[in-house]
Amino acid sequence: MPLNKLSFKPGINKEETDYSQEGGWVDGNLIRFRKGRVEKIGGWQKLSPNSIVGSARALHGWVALSGEKYLGVGTTNKYFIEESETFNDVTPVRKTSTNSITFAKVADDDASLTVTDSSHGAVVGDFVTISGAVSLGGNITATVLNQEYQITAVTGTNTYTIEAKDTSGNEVLANSSDTGNGGSGVDGVYLVNSGTEFFVSSTGWSVDTWGAGTWGSPASLSASNQLRLWTHDNFGEDLIINPRGGGIFRWVENNDVTTRAVNLSTTSGANKVPTVGLQVITSETDRHLIVLGADPLSSGSRTGSVDPMLVAFSDQENPLEFEPLNTNTAGSLRLSSGTQIIGGLKSRQEILIWTDTSLYSMNFIGPPLTFAINLVNEGAGLIAPKAAVNAPNGVFFMSKNAFYYYNGSVKKLPCTVQDYVFSDLDKSQAFKCFAGLNEEFSEVWFFYPSIADGTREISRYAIYNYEENSWSIGLLQRHAWLGTDIFENPIASGKSSSNEFIFTHESGFNDDTSSMDNVFVESGDIDIGDGENFVFLKKVLPDISFINEVGTSPDPTINLVVKSRNFNNQTLNTDSTSQIKTDTTFLSKRTRARQFVLRFESDDDNEPQTRKDYKWRLGDTRIDVVPSGRR
Repeated sequence: MPLNKLSFKPGINKEETDYSQEGGWVDGNLIRFRKGRVEKIGGWQKLSPNSIVGSARALHGWVALSGEKYLGVGTTNKYFIEESETFNDVTPVRKTSTNSITFAKVADDDASLTVTDSSHGAVVGDFVTISGAVSLGGNITATVLNQEYQITAVTGTNTYTIEAKDTSGNEVLANSSDTGNGGSGVDGVYLVNSGTEFFVSSTGWSVDTWGAGTWGSPASLSASNQLRLWTHDNFGEDLIINPRGGGIFRWVENNDVTTRAVNLSTTSGANKVPTVGLQVITSETDRHLIVLGADPLSSGSRTGSVDPMLVAFSDQENPLEFEPLNTNTAGSLRLSSGTQIIGGLKSRQEILIWTDTSLYSMNFIGPPLTFAINLVNEGAGLIAPKAAVNAPNGVFFMSKNAFYYYNGSVKKLPCTVQDYVFSDLDKSQAFKCFAGLNEEFSEVWFFYPSIADGTREISRYAIYNYEENSWSIGLLQRHAWLGTDIFENPIASGKSSSNEFIFTHESGFNDDTSSMDNVFVESGDIDIGDGENFVFLKKVLPDISFINEVGTSPDPTINLVVKSRNFNNQTLNTDSTSQIKTDTTFLSKRTRARQFVLRFESDDDNEPQTRKDYKWRLGDTRIDVVPSGRR
């Protein structure tokens, strides 16, 4: 019989059965579809060799008038501005204690120290910088005490615990001579409260950290006991930042890059500036600072409590003026559809605001109303604050049970992996979901936490190619994504060896300094005719191109795995695994079954000397098959 050419349809389809997907792909990992063909995705490398404290769930890039490139990074614990591969800590200060801190060791041969500071207001994970302390008399010297510490436990309203360390971060144990209290002139500078790594959906028992609050009283949600999500936007060259549910802060570019951001509401000249909010946005052309979920005005002052449906905006060109007057354009609007604002996004000539159930469009119309807000859609809310992204042809976003597209109106995206994604979505941590743009490949990446992986953390993605209308899926742990705003390639944050880094994507073909493993694509079941006859697979003629990183060796290879079964619901058997090289012409096979599956995979060598830095791309594979009877 003549050779049969296999021309597979682009995209992963997990909405249908494997048998019904003959001529298509049913599974894959770390692959994409480009011009209808399967290829391995690009690799990633660290943007900077320096790690950062906490999980970075917010990235924002901009360029100053001087041409200097800045990257804002909001983490669980701090806020950094990256410049020239250095992460500068600009986290705002919450409180300064003067001559009020004392210390006591917990026990000999123990690094734990009890710190006493009246009404410290700290939570576990907070950072405090101590100065002015003297030695406790033994190993706990002044050098040990006078540095930045992360609080490990809050034991009361006036006490907390730190772990003594030297200036290199090594543990220091107290001894019998450590009987002092650090002296009477000890100061402490506390940064804004840290947030948590996990989402909490309600108030009550176990919401807050152990020992916080009074015994038997339920805790309420706050910026410090909730999943930490920062938002940020530029007002000119300056940066406005906001930890969700917390204060509004400004970092001034004209100051030194290490200068901390300051509270906008307490800045000189501030008038009725919101003290808390859920998100900050700067309107593009009319230049208003907009606070979503701001605290309302009551009796001439801000209440200090988030109004989850209130939108407050400043006077034009003045982020310090929020009092509505006849002489300015400041004001506020309250949304009605939904229970809380989830997130907002600047789009073309409008600002989109999602609640948990609906989508609004906000437009500048000028005085006296300043902004008009229109309900665009009910029923397609946003699953998480960062689950929407601008693309060249519209806005793509993830709702609670589907993917959507907005370009003047809301449309549900046709999706061949919808059930697969949303049935596996860990809904308890769905607030972590986010979307990112990879414009070079016309892709929107949706990241989500998986029940199957059981980590309660982002671990999987679904890619939508909006030019070719195809989907792919895979496993990749990331916390945030930033498209090519100021960088040549997309960047993303994530863990490597338990440390948080920023990675440049589509750079090389490896996982940073390690191999990119478990790259594969798997076909649907293949048979002859209606599948009545058995098939004898004699030969496979692969059509694969390889692209090597310049100067790398050895020659690239991938594996072809042939699987088979006789009935649709039968478990697939692996019949053979063969290696495909650049000079492979054909692979001899002896597979007999009613149905067979082709799987192309690569699992690179991780040794630095032999690591295969390459990508591969499939063409039209041909097979030599003949009927082999009905029994």
